Amino acid sequence: MNIEKLLHMQLKLDQHIESEHGLGEEDLVDRKILALLVEIGELANETRSFKFWSKKGASAKEVILEEYVDGIHFILSLGLEIGLQEIELDEKHADAKELNEQFLLVYKAVTDFREERSVTHYFSLFNHYLTLGEVLGFSSMEVFDAYVEKNKVNYERQEEGY
Repeated sequence: MNIEKLLHMQLKLDQHIESEHGLGEEDLVDRKILALLVEIGELANETRSFKFWSKKGASAKEVILEEYVDGIHFILSLGLEIGLQEIELDEKHADAKELNEQFLLVYKAVTDFREERSVTHYFSLFNHYLTLGEVLGFSSMEVFDAYVEKNKVNYERQEEGY
Protein backbone atom coordinates (compact mmCIF):
# COMPACT_ATOMS: atom_id res chain seq x y z
CA MET A 1 0.00 0.00 0.00
CA ASN A 2 1.33 3.44 -0.88
CA ILE A 3 1.09 5.02 2.58
CA GLU A 4 3.01 8.09 1.40
CA LYS A 5 0.33 8.92 -1.16
CA LEU A 6 -2.42 8.42 1.41
CA LEU A 7 -0.56 10.60 3.92
CA HIS A 8 -0.24 13.38 1.32
CA MET A 9 -3.95 13.09 0.47
CA GLN A 10 -4.82 13.24 4.17
CA LEU A 11 -2.64 16.32 4.64
CA LYS A 12 -4.51 18.11 1.85
CA LEU A 13 -7.89 17.08 3.26
CA ASP A 14 -6.93 18.15 6.79
CA GLN A 15 -5.70 21.52 5.50
CA HIS A 16 -8.93 22.00 3.58
CA ILE A 17 -11.10 21.15 6.60
CA GLU A 18 -9.08 23.27 9.00
CA SER A 19 -9.20 26.22 6.61
CA GLU A 20 -12.93 25.88 5.94
CA HIS A 21 -13.73 25.66 9.66
CA GLY A 22 -11.15 28.14 10.98
CA LEU A 23 -9.29 25.50 12.99
CA GLY A 24 -5.72 26.32 12.00
CA GLU A 25 -4.53 27.16 15.50
CA GLU A 26 -6.52 24.54 17.43
CA ASP A 27 -5.10 21.36 18.94
CA LEU A 28 -7.36 18.72 17.43
CA VAL A 29 -5.59 15.61 18.67
CA ASP A 30 -8.07 14.66 21.40
CA ARG A 31 -11.03 15.26 19.08
CA LYS A 32 -9.38 13.14 16.39
CA ILE A 33 -8.68 10.40 18.94
CA LEU A 34 -12.31 10.44 20.05
CA ALA A 35 -13.43 10.40 16.40
CA LEU A 36 -11.15 7.41 15.78
CA LEU A 37 -12.60 5.56 18.76
CA VAL A 38 -16.12 6.22 17.47
CA GLU A 39 -15.13 4.99 13.99
CA ILE A 40 -13.64 1.81 15.48
CA GLY A 41 -16.91 1.28 17.35
CA GLU A 42 -18.90 1.80 14.15
CA LEU A 43 -16.64 -0.72 12.43
CA ALA A 44 -17.13 -3.26 15.21
CA ASN A 45 -20.86 -2.67 15.03
CA GLU A 46 -20.90 -3.45 11.29
CA THR A 47 -18.96 -6.68 11.83
CA ARG A 48 -21.32 -7.62 14.67
CA SER A 49 -18.49 -9.84 15.95
CA PHE A 50 -19.15 -9.05 19.59
CA LYS A 51 -22.94 -9.41 19.43
CA PHE A 52 -23.17 -12.88 20.95
CA TRP A 53 -26.85 -12.28 21.67
CA SER A 54 -27.80 -11.75 18.04
CA LYS A 55 -28.24 -14.11 15.11
CA LYS A 56 -28.04 -11.34 12.51
CA GLY A 57 -24.90 -11.53 10.39
CA ALA A 58 -22.28 -8.95 9.55
CA SER A 59 -22.88 -6.14 7.09
CA ALA A 60 -21.67 -6.46 3.51
CA LYS A 61 -17.90 -6.44 3.00
CA GLU A 62 -18.11 -3.08 1.19
CA VAL A 63 -19.83 -1.47 4.19
CA ILE A 64 -17.24 -2.87 6.58
CA LEU A 65 -14.41 -1.72 4.30
CA GLU A 66 -15.81 1.81 4.16
CA GLU A 67 -15.99 1.92 7.95
CA TYR A 68 -12.46 0.54 8.15
CA VAL A 69 -10.99 3.26 5.91
CA ASP A 70 -12.69 5.93 8.02
CA GLY A 71 -10.30 4.80 10.73
CA ILE A 72 -7.35 5.03 8.32
CA HIS A 73 -8.26 8.69 7.70
CA PHE A 74 -8.07 9.52 11.39
CA ILE A 75 -4.92 7.47 11.99
CA LEU A 76 -3.13 9.25 9.15
CA SER A 77 -4.40 12.58 10.47
CA LEU A 78 -3.03 11.78 13.93
CA GLY A 79 0.34 11.00 12.38
CA LEU A 80 0.33 14.42 10.78
CA GLU A 81 -0.62 15.96 14.13
CA ILE A 82 2.53 14.56 15.76
CA GLY A 83 4.67 15.86 12.91
CA LEU A 84 5.18 12.79 10.77
CA GLN A 85 5.92 13.63 7.17
CA GLU A 86 6.50 10.08 6.08
CA ILE A 87 5.38 6.74 7.37
CA GLU A 88 7.26 3.52 6.83
CA LEU A 89 5.41 0.54 8.16
CA ASP A 90 6.69 -2.99 8.51
CA GLU A 91 5.30 -5.46 6.02
CA LYS A 92 4.79 -7.80 8.96
CA HIS A 93 2.25 -6.36 11.36
CA ALA A 94 1.36 -7.48 14.84
CA ASP A 95 0.40 -11.11 15.26
CA ALA A 96 -3.24 -11.39 14.26
CA LYS A 97 -5.68 -12.32 16.98
CA GLU A 98 -9.31 -13.37 16.91
CA LEU A 99 -11.43 -10.45 15.64
CA ASN A 100 -12.80 -9.30 19.00
CA GLU A 101 -9.37 -9.54 20.59
CA GLN A 102 -7.92 -7.50 17.72
CA PHE A 103 -10.53 -4.79 18.24
CA LEU A 104 -9.58 -4.64 21.92
CA LEU A 105 -5.89 -4.38 21.01
CA VAL A 106 -6.65 -1.48 18.69
CA TYR A 107 -8.65 0.31 21.41
CA LYS A 108 -5.76 -0.18 23.84
CA ALA A 109 -3.28 1.13 21.26
CA VAL A 110 -5.41 4.26 20.79
CA THR A 111 -5.48 4.81 24.55
CA ASP A 112 -1.72 4.26 24.81
CA PHE A 113 -1.16 6.82 22.03
CA ARG A 114 -3.40 9.33 23.80
CA GLU A 115 -1.43 8.90 27.02
CA GLU A 116 1.91 9.30 25.23
CA ARG A 117 1.85 10.89 21.80
CA SER A 118 5.04 9.20 20.72
CA VAL A 119 6.07 7.85 17.35
CA THR A 120 6.45 4.42 18.96
CA HIS A 121 2.85 4.41 20.21
CA TYR A 122 1.65 5.80 16.88
CA PHE A 123 3.26 3.00 14.90
CA SER A 124 1.92 0.44 17.35
CA LEU A 125 -1.56 1.83 16.80
CA PHE A 126 -1.20 1.85 13.03
CA ASN A 127 0.19 -1.69 12.97
CA HIS A 128 -2.59 -3.03 15.18
CA TYR A 129 -5.14 -1.32 12.95
CA LEU A 130 -3.59 -2.76 9.79
CA THR A 131 -3.64 -6.18 11.44
CA LEU A 132 -7.33 -5.64 12.13
CA GLY A 133 -7.79 -5.04 8.40
CA GLU A 134 -6.00 -8.30 7.66
CA VAL A 135 -8.21 -10.17 10.14
CA LEU A 136 -11.22 -8.65 8.37
CA GLY A 137 -9.86 -10.06 5.11
CA PHE A 138 -8.91 -6.83 3.35
CA SER A 139 -5.97 -6.67 0.98
CA SER A 140 -3.73 -3.62 1.02
CA MET A 141 -4.96 -2.75 -2.49
CA GLU A 142 -8.61 -2.89 -1.36
CA VAL A 143 -7.78 -0.57 1.54
CA PHE A 144 -5.85 1.83 -0.69
CA ASP A 145 -8.61 2.01 -3.30
CA ALA A 146 -11.34 2.41 -0.68
CA TYR A 147 -9.35 5.18 1.03
CA VAL A 148 -8.96 7.08 -2.25
CA GLU A 149 -12.69 6.76 -2.93
CA LYS A 150 -13.69 7.83 0.59
CA ASN A 151 -11.29 10.78 0.40
CA LYS A 152 -13.25 12.04 -2.62
CA VAL A 153 -16.51 11.60 -0.70
CA ASN A 154 -15.06 13.55 2.23
CA TYR A 155 -14.22 16.49 -0.06
CA GLU A 156 -17.72 16.36 -1.56
CA ARG A 157 -19.21 16.42 1.93
CA GLN A 158 -17.16 19.48 2.80
CA GLU A 159 -18.40 21.25 -0.31
CA GLU A 160 -21.99 20.38 0.63
CA GLY A 161 -21.61 21.81 4.14
CA TYR A 162 -21.54 18.43 5.88
